[in-house]
Amino acid sequence: MTTASDPSYPAHWEADVVLRDGGTARIRPITTEDAGRLVSFYEQVSDESKYYRFFAPYPRLSDRDVHRFTHHDYVDRVGLAATIGEEFIGTVRYDRIGPDGRPASAPADEAEVAFLVQDAHQGRGVASALLEHIGAVARERGIRRFAAEVLPANSKMIKVFTDVGYQQKRSFEEGSVHLTLDLEPTAESLAVQRAREQRAEARSVQRLLAPGSVAVIGVSRSGGGVGAAVLRNLRDGGFQGHLYAVNEAVTTDLLDGVRAYRGLGDIDSPVDLAVIAVPAERVPEAVAACGEHGVQGLVVLSAGYGESGAAGLDRQRELVRQVRSYGMRLIGPNAYGVINTAPEVGLNASLTPAPAPVRGRIGLFTQSGAIGISLLSALLRRGEGLSSFVSAGNRADVSGNDILQYWYEDEATDVALMYLETLGNPRKFTRLARRTAAVKPVVVAKGGRHTPAGHVVPGTRLPDTTVSALLRQAGVIRVDTVTELVDVGLLLASQPLPAGPRVAILGNSESLGVLTYDACLAQGLRPGAPLDLTTAATPEDFREALRAALGSAENDAVIVTVIPWVNEQEPQDDLAEALRDAVAGHPGKPVAVVHVELAELVDALSPAGGLPGAGVRPEPVRPESSGAAPLPGALPPCPRASNADGAAGASGDAGGAGAGVRIPAYPAAERAVRAVAEAVRYGQWRRANAEAGQVPEYEDIDEAGAAAQLAGLLADAGDAVLTLTEADAAALLARYGIRVLPTLPAPTADDAVRAARAMGYPVALKTTAPHLRHRADLGGVRLDLATEADLRRSYEELTDLLGTPGELLPVVQAMVPRGVDTVVRSVIDPAAGAVLSFGLAGVASELLGDTAHRLVPATERDAAGLIRSIRTAPLLFGWRGSDPVDTPALEELLLRLSRLVDDHPEVVGVTLEPVVVATEGLSVLSATVRVARPPARTDLGPRTLPSY
Repeated sequence: MTTASDPSYPAHWEADVVLRDGGTARIRPITTEDAGRLVSFYEQVSDESKYYRFFAPYPRLSDRDVHRFTHHDYVDRVGLAATIGEEFIGTVRYDRIGPDGRPASAPADEAEVAFLVQDAHQGRGVASALLEHIGAVARERGIRRFAAEVLPANSKMIKVFTDVGYQQKRSFEEGSVHLTLDLEPTAESLAVQRAREQRAEARSVQRLLAPGSVAVIGVSRSGGGVGAAVLRNLRDGGFQGHLYAVNEAVTTDLLDGVRAYRGLGDIDSPVDLAVIAVPAERVPEAVAACGEHGVQGLVVLSAGYGESGAAGLDRQRELVRQVRSYGMRLIGPNAYGVINTAPEVGLNASLTPAPAPVRGRIGLFTQSGAIGISLLSALLRRGEGLSSFVSAGNRADVSGNDILQYWYEDEATDVALMYLETLGNPRKFTRLARRTAAVKPVVVAKGGRHTPAGHVVPGTRLPDTTVSALLRQAGVIRVDTVTELVDVGLLLASQPLPAGPRVAILGNSESLGVLTYDACLAQGLRPGAPLDLTTAATPEDFREALRAALGSAENDAVIVTVIPWVNEQEPQDDLAEALRDAVAGHPGKPVAVVHVELAELVDALSPAGGLPGAGVRPEPVRPESSGAAPLPGALPPCPRASNADGAAGASGDAGGAGAGVRIPAYPAAERAVRAVAEAVRYGQWRRANAEAGQVPEYEDIDEAGAAAQLAGLLADAGDAVLTLTEADAAALLARYGIRVLPTLPAPTADDAVRAARAMGYPVALKTTAPHLRHRADLGGVRLDLATEADLRRSYEELTDLLGTPGELLPVVQAMVPRGVDTVVRSVIDPAAGAVLSFGLAGVASELLGDTAHRLVPATERDAAGLIRSIRTAPLLFGWRGSDPVDTPALEELLLRLSRLVDDHPEVVGVTLEPVVVATEGLSVLSATVRVARPPARTDLGPRTLPSY
């Protein structure tokens, strides 16, 4: 008899999931305590669904049925339920069977599976989610195949099985469809799972950002406080749905002109979104009222949760459990709010007062309310609009990953700006970021680079430069400050991507042009000589010079520098119009303006100085609809939008040639150049990743043997991290085609001589003591010992100089062809996932930090880029007339190590040092491997929401 409190109860199978419509459900094992819930569930299922399940009329469950469906051993018989609150909405079970189809135990590896979903919840993806989870449970219990019998008329269930992506067989036997599913995950099943995840999570965010009705809970009668502020912002921001105020002490029908109620239950209409602004101790009561009323999502502004210490974190965990028990999603707690500027929505459920952001093409996500205020203010000052804004506070539920899922398919968002303190689920973040960056820029400012003691945000063991490299590999544009976040976002939202790094510079100040030139070189761009138009330049001079620069095939981007005119006349409006006209004639290249104390010019290059009706942007003209043939190999540019969008850029006079053209303006050359440089690098990434790289398959890899070896090594390890012996490490690496050159111990000079004779001269004599390992500079390595005399002399010198043989632990190793010494590493970082690193051995990587990094699994393109990313890479390719080394062999080594770490998360650290890369082939001279029981790989298992 098993209950949820029984030690044998598999609590790790419990999971919260997002369903197809954006709601949530909890999946958990069925226990003996669920008899009443099961009976109630079955009574709500239609007769047709019961017939499809049991192939005959089956109006009610017998006591024997209830006992059978609630008593499981969680090995050969397993039942899972999808629940909302205490109510079952769907069930699935498997029974292990033998070749004869009768009940069996291991080693039988097939099970019969069956589902039942409440009719009111069919079409929400409940069965698909249950199939993913019961499949993961079955694999854990050694089951490799599912068998199912389905009536031909039950097309919905047949579709659940056929759409899952598993390899399957299908036949028609005795009036039913017989399906057999191979439960080994495939590329197709993983793609199906991730596509469902994307649709579900995007839909859940859409329900939060586009509600038809909003209730604000906690609106004070005096008009003060957070709740009243949000209510006013919703009202004054033009919310297009129904708006309600809730205050248990209200005595009037209206609060601030909005219909008021004493409780949410008094509202006789549906409420899609509730904004909760009551003290933390009263939030559970408000959440319960929302759940009972059928609210779809919550924004909890209340503080006093995870940010306030251990007690607050416990309160936050309970909040998430309560919210999900009702099938809702949560932004917050301690949130600043959400904004959706779509004209048909007009949602400003935040603490941002008027003037609220206008309609734009930038999506903005922050974890910090203070940073959110700063970013919104900066965008407003520079005239840029937003598509949506989410400040998630403690992001106990909805996180940046969910918002990326939404922005990926949101046609109103062209650029994603994110301020993050952690990456949350790093594997998932980089996967989502890479996919999103393939179609629109993702710009991230990441805080928490140096986590102070006591801060609630966990840090990472990786250096900040490593984190930047990994984000860049995923196509993310990493910036250092919120100012740079806005600067880069403005350029990407208004300008096409540059085709290359060549930059033309023109303006009316030679000094400012030189500063811009220097900044371009510092950013790795290729600037041309600045064109000085002199301080006497007129707007017409700027127009002609810009036209010429944009029309030249020698330029990929143009930076215009402007200083104030000496005379009293200030033709900033004329200059803005001239620049827009020039850009309108050559729209395929990005332009940025650097100005010095020209506030009027900035105004003229912003919606405030442009077209009537600013703040409502029409749809941008997209390349595929323009009628013009794209250049060969060109990328679709970031959309150019009209002035009505509210961008920090040009917005021409109505009817003018430059009407609708935007040009971002910057008060410093370094800021403009940094924005252009990031656009150049992003464009290069887009072109390089137009076709996805491949993770190669190697026929000689023994994945099963490696898994068995690791299981044996970790059988009695508990939670400890084990450093493998040289023999075990070499054996494990050999299963993935990585050969480590063997060594023989030499505790005495005579042992060293015997080892050398066995290997053949010449040999190397090395110490392996931890304090001398890989320290040739301390004299612990002697090479090219060609005779016994050389070996004995070197042995005596080592022991005289550095210590006794017992302290030095000397070994003998065969010599290998000379080459370049490199080091290859892989490590599991808590905030970045599995990371593959490469550098030259010795000073270059240890002292100068010249090491490159890629996320695992690495593709062929990743491996090739990895070895070319270090500053000392020329040493591998024939620097100063030396022979190039065998880089293809090095790339293969990197790919094989990546496969090992990706296939076996038990491998938490590998160091191959040195790896001597010769002109033909390479030699791994030493290997250190660390293993441990792995944490759950949430990126490979069934879909789940993060849990506490």
